[in-house]
Amino acid sequence: MNSSRLETYSRIIVAIIIAASLIFASIYVTSGFVKIKSGSNIITVTGSAKKQITSDLVVWTGTFSAKSQDLKTAYSLLADSKSSVQTYIEKQNLSDKIVFSSISTNIHYVMGPYGQVTSDIEAYELSQNITISSADIGKITDISRNITELINEGVQFQSQPPQYMYTKIADLKIEMLAAATKDAATRAQMIAENAGSRLGKLKSASMGVFQITPQYSNDVTDSGISDTSSLEKEITAVVNCQFYVG
Repeated sequence: MNSSRLETYSRIIVAIIIAASLIFASIYVTSGFVKIKSGSNIITVTGSAKKQITSDLVVWTGTFSAKSQDLKTAYSLLADSKSSVQTYIEKQNLSDKIVFSSISTNIHYVMGPYGQVTSDIEAYELSQNITISSADIGKITDISRNITELINEGVQFQSQPPQYMYTKIADLKIEMLAAATKDAATRAQMIAENAGSRLGKLKSASMGVFQITPQYSNDVTDSGISDTSSLEKEITAVVNCQFYVG
């Protein structure tokens, strides 16, 4: 065999070896890609559910006070104010329990000529709270707005904004979580189908915070919102889910 033919055979053998190596490497890389893809075939989606709710309980608090240089006189004035408040509430024909708090005492001291506080007592200011919890939301709301009419009778009264609650929130949360999880599954199904894959079983799920906000509000916080200022509310539940994809 002459040198020219030998050189040709050598080139062919080298070419065959190189081709075989490339094929092997391709198979290895492809196999590795499939494994990696198989190991990461998980889709993460967020599902949510919203529902409109109407508060079924109202809690209202008002404060009346009396002030005098003499403690005994201040106490007597406060007792008269309490009697006026009780009379006003009784006229509303409420069957709900009315709670009066203990009396708070605030001592006002005489200020010196340079703004310093002295030990001389200027006045005693006594105050007491009245709290009503009721399912009669309309009536309590009206009381909270109108009871300051007692000011015309000499009663120093401050009415706090009513707090509107929903007492069945615990049961509703379970319903909302189920709806949010169903929404997450629907979203995952659409994504999987559009990717030409098949949605598998649920891998994990974690509950987000509940947001209870006034209707049409977009407020959101990491710790959740529990609104008490509005009668009509919206509750939002969020669930983060992971699904296998085949």
